[in-house]
Amino acid sequence: MFDLLIYLVAGVAVGLGSGLFGIGGGLIVVPVLLPVFAAQGLGTDVAMHVAVASSLATIVVTTASSARAHWKLGNIVGRALPWLISGLVVGSFAGAQIAAAVPGRALQIIFGAFVILLAVRMALVGQVPPGRVMPPPPVVTGVGGVIGTIAGMVGIGGGALIVPFLAWTGVEMRKAVGTSAASNVCVAIAGTLGFIVAGVGEAGLPDWSTGYIYWPAVGGITLASVFTAPLGAKLASRLPAQVLRRAFAAFLVVVGLKMLVG
Repeated sequence: MFDLLIYLVAGVAVGLGSGLFGIGGGLIVVPVLLPVFAAQGLGTDVAMHVAVASSLATIVVTTASSARAHWKLGNIVGRALPWLISGLVVGSFAGAQIAAAVPGRALQIIFGAFVILLAVRMALVGQVPPGRVMPPPPVVTGVGGVIGTIAGMVGIGGGALIVPFLAWTGVEMRKAVGTSAASNVCVAIAGTLGFIVAGVGEAGLPDWSTGYIYWPAVGGITLASVFTAPLGAKLASRLPAQVLRRAFAAFLVVVGLKMLVG
C-alpha cells in the first residue's frame, strides 16, 4: 500500500512536470522508482532496467492525450512526422535492447550525464537564426533514430531533444511541441515493447511484471498524472519563459547529479 502511495505521488509530480515543462515524465519517474525498487529488494541492474522500462510505459498514456489535443489544434507538422517517427521507433526499440545489456550502474551514469547536458542546453539556448528549413527526409529519419536510441536507453519520451531539433529547423514552438507529443507516443510504445522483449526470462523481476515493465508502478503513476497535467499547463502559461527555462535547467542538474552520485 505504501508503494502505491509513492507511485501516486510520483504521478502527481509527473503530471505537473509534463504540463509545466513539457517533459514526458521519465526525468521524474526513473529517479523516484529507483529507491522504491531497491527497498523492495531488487538488485541494482534489475531495478534500473525496470525503472527505465516502466517510465516508458507511463509515457504512452501521458503523451497520448496531449498528442490528441495538439492534433485537433493543428499543432503538428505533418510533412515531418512520418520521417521522424520511422527513425524514432527503430531507435527507441534498439535503445531498449542496448539498455538491457548495460549494467545498471553504468546506465545510471549515462542517465545522469545525459540530463546534465540537457540542463546546459536549456541554460544556453538562444535565438534560432532566420531562414532555417526542414532538412531532407533521410536526415530527419537519421536524427529521429539517434533521438529514439537515447530515449529508449534512458527512459524518456524524447521531447527534450525533439522540440529543440524542430525549433532549430525553423518550426514554430507550438508546432514543435505538438509534433513532439505525437512522436513521443510512438517512441514510448516502441521502447516499451523493446523492454518487454528484452526482459523475457530475466530472473529477479517482481510479480506483476511483463518483461521489465512493472504494472503497479505504471498504473499508479499514470492514474495520478492524468489529473495533474492540466494544472501544470496552467502554471506554465502564467510564468515567463525565461523563468521556466531556468527552473527546468536547475531541476535537470539536481536529477543528473543525484544519478551520477548513485
